[in-house]
This record gives sequence, C-alpha cells and structure tokens, in this order.
Amino acid sequence: MLATTALFGSGAAMAQEAASGPVSQVDEIVVVGSQIRGAKVTAALPVTVVGEEQILATGATSGDELLRSIPQMGDVTFNSSYLPATSNSARGDTGSVNLRNLGIGNTLVLLNGRRVVGHPTSQANEHLVPVLTYNTNAIPVSGLKRLEVLRDGAAAIYGADAVAGVVNTVLRDDMNSWTVSSQYGAAEGTGMKEFNFSLYGGKDIEDGRGNVSLFFNYDHRDEMTTLDKPYTASDDKRPLFAGTGFENNSTLNGLSQLTPWGQFTLANKATAQFGGQSFTTFTIQPDNIAGCAAALGDGLCLKKTTTVDAALRGDTAQEDLTVIPEVDRFNLFLTGRYKINDSVEAFGELGVYYAKSHARQAPINTLSSIVMTIPGGNFYNPFKQDVLLTGYRFNDMGPINVDVTNQQYRFLGGLRGEWRGWNWESALLWSEASAKDVSDNISTTRLAEWAAKSTPDAYNFFNGGDRTHPRYGDSTPSNQAALDAIRVDMVRKTKTELGLWDFKISRPDLFTLPGGPVGAAFGIEARTETQLDDRDSRIDGTIRYTDKSGAVYSDLINSAENPDTYGERDVFSAYAEFAAPLVSPEMNVPFVHNLEVQVAGRFEHYSDFGDIAKPKIAAAWDIVDGLRLRASWAQGFRAPNLEQINATVITRSNSSNDYAYCEALIRRGSAATGMTNMSQCGASYSPTNAVTEYANINTNHVRKLTAEKRSGNPNLQPEESETTSFGVVIQPRFLPEQLGNFTFTADWWKVEQTGMVGLFRGQNALILDYLLRKNGSFNPNVVRADATAADIAVFAGTGLTAAGEVLHVTDAYSNQQPQTVEGLDLGAMWNLRGTKYGDFSLNLNVSHLIKYYLESAPGMQELMAAKAAGTIDPAITFGGRTGNLINDLGRPEWKWSLSGSWRYQNVTVGAFTQYISELNDTSLVNSSGDFWTVESTLTANLYGEYEFDGGRLSNTAVRVGVRNITDEQPPLSGAGYVGTVYQPYGRYWYVSVRKSF
Repeated sequence: MLATTALFGSGAAMAQEAASGPVSQVDEIVVVGSQIRGAKVTAALPVTVVGEEQILATGATSGDELLRSIPQMGDVTFNSSYLPATSNSARGDTGSVNLRNLGIGNTLVLLNGRRVVGHPTSQANEHLVPVLTYNTNAIPVSGLKRLEVLRDGAAAIYGADAVAGVVNTVLRDDMNSWTVSSQYGAAEGTGMKEFNFSLYGGKDIEDGRGNVSLFFNYDHRDEMTTLDKPYTASDDKRPLFAGTGFENNSTLNGLSQLTPWGQFTLANKATAQFGGQSFTTFTIQPDNIAGCAAALGDGLCLKKTTTVDAALRGDTAQEDLTVIPEVDRFNLFLTGRYKINDSVEAFGELGVYYAKSHARQAPINTLSSIVMTIPGGNFYNPFKQDVLLTGYRFNDMGPINVDVTNQQYRFLGGLRGEWRGWNWESALLWSEASAKDVSDNISTTRLAEWAAKSTPDAYNFFNGGDRTHPRYGDSTPSNQAALDAIRVDMVRKTKTELGLWDFKISRPDLFTLPGGPVGAAFGIEARTETQLDDRDSRIDGTIRYTDKSGAVYSDLINSAENPDTYGERDVFSAYAEFAAPLVSPEMNVPFVHNLEVQVAGRFEHYSDFGDIAKPKIAAAWDIVDGLRLRASWAQGFRAPNLEQINATVITRSNSSNDYAYCEALIRRGSAATGMTNMSQCGASYSPTNAVTEYANINTNHVRKLTAEKRSGNPNLQPEESETTSFGVVIQPRFLPEQLGNFTFTADWWKVEQTGMVGLFRGQNALILDYLLRKNGSFNPNVVRADATAADIAVFAGTGLTAAGEVLHVTDAYSNQQPQTVEGLDLGAMWNLRGTKYGDFSLNLNVSHLIKYYLESAPGMQELMAAKAAGTIDPAITFGGRTGNLINDLGRPEWKWSLSGSWRYQNVTVGAFTQYISELNDTSLVNSSGDFWTVESTLTANLYGEYEFDGGRLSNTAVRVGVRNITDEQPPLSGAGYVGTVYQPYGRYWYVSVRKSF
C-alpha cells in the first residue's frame, strides 16, 4: 500500500504531507498491506504508521513500551513483571504482541517486510494452552525508521497468523552519515535507572552504487523491587482497600501457608507421643503464639494442626524481591545493497539481539502434589519416626536467583531488480532465537539424603523461621553444608528456528482499464520452522526422586514432571494480488470521484495439518475529493503452534470435585453420609463418622488435588477467522490552506473466530463423567482406580455403578469455542507546516471495543443444555469463562492517545497523552456481587529539545523529557496493579544527547 508517513494516525488513507522533523523523510513509502510495488493501489486498508518523531514523543526505551502506547494493542501477557515466579512462563527481557486483544499468536510480525522468528519460550494463555509470540524487546526502538500497523486481516497477503493484522518494523537503512546518542533515565521513587547508548549511520560506496548501514544499541536497566512501591510491598493487599468495602475480601490476603514454620503429618497417619501429647499432624511455631501443645525448645513449640497460625503466614514480598529485573540488552543490525548492473541489485541484512536479565523470586516452597518423607532418624525429628513434609518454604536458602539469557540472530541475502516492466525480488532468510532460563532449586533426592542424617549437619525442617519478623526470612538456617549440597540449578533451554525462501514479482501496470493501470503481484514462499523446549533433566523424566513411601516424583521439590517438546514443520505458499482503479477522477463520473479495489488470495500447505486457502477483497470509494468510504472482507487463520501439536503429556494439579461420587452420597441419604445436596460437594463437606466406611470420603474422593494430564494434539486444525471492516476518511479540502491539513477517519471492524485451541478442563470432564454415569455410561477421559470395598458400599443401592478414586484426567488440546470481537477506531490528524511560528502537528488515535463475546465450546454447550434441562444439578458450576468479556482485566472498552509537536528553528517541544478506561477485576467480588473497578487512567509525557547549529556543538541536540508527568500510579487491583496493562511505577525522567557528523 502506498502512503505517506502518518503519526499515530488511523491509516494513511489519502495523500498526506510527510511530517518534517529532525530526520529525513521521503514523499512516498511502501506501507504494509500490499505486495505491489509502485502501483496506484487502493487506500482501503486502515494502517497506523508511527514515525520517528512520534516514537520519540512516547519516550519509550523498549519495544514493549512502544507497542503499549498504541491504543489498538491489547494486554501484554509476556512481560518481565507479570508471572515471573515460574519457569513455565517466559521470563527475562520479554514483551508480546496482541493486536485487537484477539490473543497472543493472532498478530503477524514482520521486519522490513519479512517474517521474524518467534520468541522460543511458551506461556499458557487464558485458555490454558501454550502460546508463542514475537519478543517485542528485540525491536531496537532508537533504530526504528517507522512502525507500521495494519489493522485488518491479512492472511491472503502474508499468510498465517495475520488474523488481527500485521506489525511491520522498518529499521533505518541506506544512511550516509553517522549519529551517536545517549540517554539516561530513572523512575521516580524506585531504584530503577536506565542507560542507553546507540550508534547508527552508513556510507555510500562507488558513488552511490551501493551502501552499507549499521545500527548498534546498548541498554542497561537496574532492577525495581517489591519494596519500592506500596502496591508491591506486601502479599496482603487488604490495607490498600481500607474503606472501600472490599478490605475484608479473602482473595486480597495473599499471605502464604507455605513458610519455614513447617507443616507435617506422621507417615501412614500414625499417632505418636511428644511432650505428653498425642500427635498425627503438627506445625512448628514460636511458643509465644496461642495453640502450643508441646514445647520443642529454643522458643519453639508444636501445634496439633497443619494450618499455620495467621500471624506466621508468609509475606514473600517482604523478601525484597524483583518486580522488574535488571537487564543488559544489545542490538546490532547491518544492512547493505549493491547494484550489480542497471537492472539487478543485491541486498542483505544481518541482525543480532542479546539480552541478559537477573531477578530474585520468592524462596523455594514444596509442591502439594509432591510428598517427601523425613526419616525418624533425622537428627532434629522430634518424634523419631517417619514424618511426611506437607508444606514448607525454604527461607534459609534465600530468594531464588533467576538468570535468563535471550538471543536472536537474523541473516538475509537477496536479489531484486526489474525485467520487462516487472519488479522482482527473491531472498533467503535464516533466523533463530534461543533462551536459557537458569534458576535456583532443590534436588529432592539430595534433600532426602541430608534429611536422613542422624548428625547435626542434617537438614533441619523443625527450626522455624525468624521470631523477630516471622512472616519472612529465617534467622535459624540449616548448616551451610546442607544448603550447598541440596541446591541445584534448574535449567530450561528453548529455541526456535525460521528458514525462508521467497520469490515475488509485481508490476503496477499489468494492463489498463478506463480508470487507470491495474497492478498485480504474484509470489511463492517456502519456509521451515522448528521449536525446542528442553526442560531440566530433573523434571523431564531423566532423573526422578523415589520417596521412602515408594511414590515417584520429579527430582525438584517444587516442580511436577514436564517432558521436553520438539516440533518442526515445512510450509509452502503461493499468492496473487490485483489492484484495480475502476473509476478515476478524469472520468468525471457523478458521485464517484475515484473507485479502487484490491483482490488477493493465498494458498498454504503445511506438512503437519494440510492445506488451507484464504481470500481478501477491499475497496475504496471517493464520493468527492476529500470524502472516502472504504471497506474490506477477508478470511484468515492462525496455525496451531508447534508446541500445541507436539507437546507430550504435561501434568498439572488442580482441586476438583467428584460429582459422581457426591451423587451417590446424596442418594444414600443424609442420615448415613451427612450430605444432603450438591452444594456440599467439595471443601464444604465433612462426612459423618456415624458410619465407618464414610469417614475418609472427603479426603479420598469428594474434593482432592486431581492430576490433569494435558498434551498436544497432532490432529489440531487452524483457528479460522473472518474479518469485516467499513470506514470513512474525510479530508476537508474547502478549508483555507493556512489552517493546515486535516484528516479524520472512522473504521468499524468485526472479527469472528472459530475453532480456537483450548482445553475442555478437568472440572468439566468430571461433570461430564457425572452426567454420563447417571445414564449408565462414563467419561473415558476421567481415569479412576478400581472401586474398593468402601466405594462399592457407598454406591450400593443408588442405581449407579461403583466408581473408584479419580487418578487423573486426560485433556488434549483441541479446537474449542468461537469468539466474536467488534470495535471502532477513530482518528484525527492535523499538520501545519512552514508558518512564521514554526511547524505544528496533532494526532488523535482512538480504539473503542464494542463487543468481545466468547461462546461456549460444542462440548460445553451440551453440558449447559443438560443443566438447563435439570439433568445436571444447578449447584454445579463449569470451569472457564464465557460471555461478553469487555472491561475484563486487559480488555478496556476505550483507549486513546493524543500526540503533538511544535518545532521552531532550533527548538522542538513534543507531548503525548494516553487514556485507558476502567476495568473489572473479576477475581475480586464484594458481598453484593459487584466486581472491583480498576479506575481509568490518563497519563501525559512531555519533552523539549534544543539543537545547536554552530561551533563545536553543531549538529548536537539535547533533549529533556518526562513520562507520566503527573506521577499517576497504576490503578489499584486485587493483585496490586494490572501487570498486563500498566507499568508498576509512576513518573519517569530522562535526558538525552544526540550528535550527528
């Protein structure tokens, strides 16, 4: 699509003047949306183009910060301050792309017009399936020439994953001078400081026959810690909500039962004597807290429960942990071109990204699904018989150190030229990305060895924490030899590779219609993709821990087994595109000043799931000069990623209700079982001891930690989509030229997706099993043990077949529910150049989410119909959310940005402001059933720059700026702040110096 640079505009819809500024501009540039070079193609597609001037106005120092400033971008679920505590998430220097809030993986990212390799580490989305994204922090912000965002489905042009649209990053190239710049900034009230250095430039060779250009950037950022801000300083958020009516909500109390004040159960639920008291379960606590049953010595005692006293519950945030990690980031990019002859030119790219981050996370804790036996011979074991460790945090090990190294390489070489009026281009691309996540952990095997020692160097589980501040830290650690012996590195290595060859050919004048020349483009592409997720040998099944009880687990105390995953695919594609002017201004057709259409189609063959083809059509109708209507319709698809197809069994534990068992208890009658209705099924139910066989039903059957065995699915099909948009563009030609150039845009859009990859979920599988068992069948995905004599007694006389204890639930990724998302984009742009008072520009970009409706999957619809018919008890609730999700965390109804600049001689002043409407925190509900409202925010940035034009400082510019000038803190949520939408700090100051030569 041919257009001129717009700043945060809603699409370069008509000819616009290129913004003048401190960097050179060209009158016409190729913008994402078409493969036809030089054609008079339609302006039917909404495109946001962010130029260098506007990038500077945002004050962004990373790709993550830059993309957050674009209103059409959704929440950022891959980021260093969100879900950083688990190696199952993408940690370190990461950011994600989520255009239109359609979800990770629905936006195609290009670099200089070609695909980029994805970040190799996956992370579960809201549908509990692993998704992959491009790492936006690999974008060198100060190296960008412009950022192009096509806000329309584009599978017919670019292929898979362009459901929401396309983000094309265009780097500086073809330079013939050098610029060096440096910036220093700091977030007010925190320890986070940043330093940036960049060098870019180039040189023509052989009188302009060729050019070599280089960009280098280095960033260093200090960490931000939990103690820097009140909304991150404690796991107990209740004081933050004082006076709101939500302060007593239990979900705000994030204090943990997992503390160095350990929780224990005697093996085989035996009973033992200590201090004249009988114990089966116990916890350690200071002797100045109520509930002591027996003195242990050294100011400690035993309490007859596994529930840690409220005063001892862990507050891990007080450990001074990392919110934003320390990062060192390097970007190097080299481009070159050389004209071999008058019609053929060689070109190439070399890109390198490297980042190293360091963070401190909460100390290691036990996992409820992994049990370890502390032998009776342990030197510190007060009972001198086997004890099961049921809950413990290893505070004496200190916070977990997490070091993540991200790398990305890109090599491209190609030829382009002209032949008989055709522009042709072909290139070979190889790119790979890797991540290495190294964190502290504990070998359960080694821990068991040191727990078995009968000497004082044994690991001591029974010495509690710190009496001075009992919620964190440990003033009585085990001996250093034990700590050093049990500590191991947990290493996760991931890698993705992308190899691509393409050949494309186009011409702007294939033939001529009365309205003008018809442009055409054709191309073929072959690519190969691989993904490797290499888990640590202690959790991938290579090294296992066998407990004294005979149970077998992974060899890391806080991790379930997670096998390695590898997948690869080959893709071949071919496309065709035509752009035709049907009516031109010269034809003088009434009410049709200009009419253009674009038609495209693409076919792709995947080695793992087969063939798919998608069309697109778009049109632009100028009723009169300055009034344009535009529309487009397209089909698209998101290919299931390699992990979704190839992942082997991954076990996750969740608390689940066995409704089939509860149905039997209810049918037996309350006199025997104590259960009267289905609302008691779960944690609220305690069986009566009147009948012996029911005494342990609650523990063994009704509600328990159920293992969900999730796996990839080689039969997955693409998520398919249909996109429709209508828009209007107004450029009032009647206004006097001295008032400047105005452009107003409005675009309505709707995306309908089907077959979204998800899970049926373990709780829903148990509900289906309950429904089927009532009809004499069962759900084979609910795997049970053989029914015991006690089980048979429970089911006797109920009309139901006896069911054994649930062992696990099998749940493969599958094509699930459809969703429909609808919205409205508004834009207003004004430029006034060449006045005696200088140059002015203003740009408004508005995104309004009208509808975000997630429907139930076909299997869930059957369950819902059964519930409506009364076959499923009304007290039973289904897993997963459906319905209209607007204003949920991460999906604000309104977002807008307004940027402006004024340049007069040597002075430039720029401003940028952003609005995000309120959100609903659905995890936080008051007694009236109302969600907590996360307040709307309005923030503003401001900068001023002076460029010297004489003497030693000639071509030197000094800039001083501030982001979030009013020091707005992120609005309060149940988690403290919404990490996928807001940064965890307020005002940020920076100063930069730039020198050209």
